[in-house]
Amino acid sequence: MNINRNLLGKIVLQGLLKCETGMHIGASKENIEIGAIDSPVVRDPVTREPYIPGSSLKGKLRALLEKALSSSEANLLNKRNIGTPKNPVEIHVCNNQSEAFKCKLCRIFGSTSGRGEGNDNFPSRLIVRDLYLTNESVERLSDIDTGLLYTEWKFENAIDRVTSAANPRQIERVPRGAEFGFEIIYNVEETTQIKDDLKNIRLALDLLQLDALGGHGSRGYGKVSLKFEKIEAMTVDYLKNKTTGQYASVNSFDEFEQLIKIFNGKTL
Repeated sequence: MNINRNLLGKIVLQGLLKCETGMHIGASKENIEIGAIDSPVVRDPVTREPYIPGSSLKGKLRALLEKALSSSEANLLNKRNIGTPKNPVEIHVCNNQSEAFKCKLCRIFGSTSGRGEGNDNFPSRLIVRDLYLTNESVERLSDIDTGLLYTEWKFENAIDRVTSAANPRQIERVPRGAEFGFEIIYNVEETTQIKDDLKNIRLALDLLQLDALGGHGSRGYGKVSLKFEKIEAMTVDYLKNKTTGQYASVNSFDEFEQLIKIFNGKTL
């Protein structure tokens, strides 16, 4: 199957992600110190501000959408073990471009080839930028008195149910109310798939707000809400010549079908 991977244009989603509860996206500890935080958050190495890696958000969106589509898409039942034989971690990944092109999950998030002749990669249509704190959040978090820079301590105590032995730990969190700017870009490659792809991206974003981002979600961490500020679409010709009629912008995902018109002259 010959897959046409021409770039027809871009659809850009911009807005704010707000932490409704404390959020923890962990980083590795560089030093072991007495009294230090057991589990620190990931920080920008220049500003030392906490941020959300695009890989964390994209991976969560993919996992949620895979679960949501598995009951209706037969191909998603095919799993690949990316763990070990003793500790399997099974996810769906198409083995080649022809499979990924028809897969509602892999054509959005991409797939890496399996072993064997005829298998190849299908690059992701979705770009998820790293999310950084807004200027207002940086200013507000600078004033909190927690002993940490822009973050808070969360003290927890795991109790052995048999021996009653305590295992205290300290987890660093981004406080409730912090806001991060997000930018998600969808590469338009096939006009007949735009509508389905955008519907599934929206489904993944809706599911995220009913789930959790980062670690310890079952214990209250990581509830987030999304506010879209601008959704814009532009063709490649617009980017070349700024041609009238080949650019569209809306403020709500409910209006996303208006964006499709610029790629084929009608709503799909």
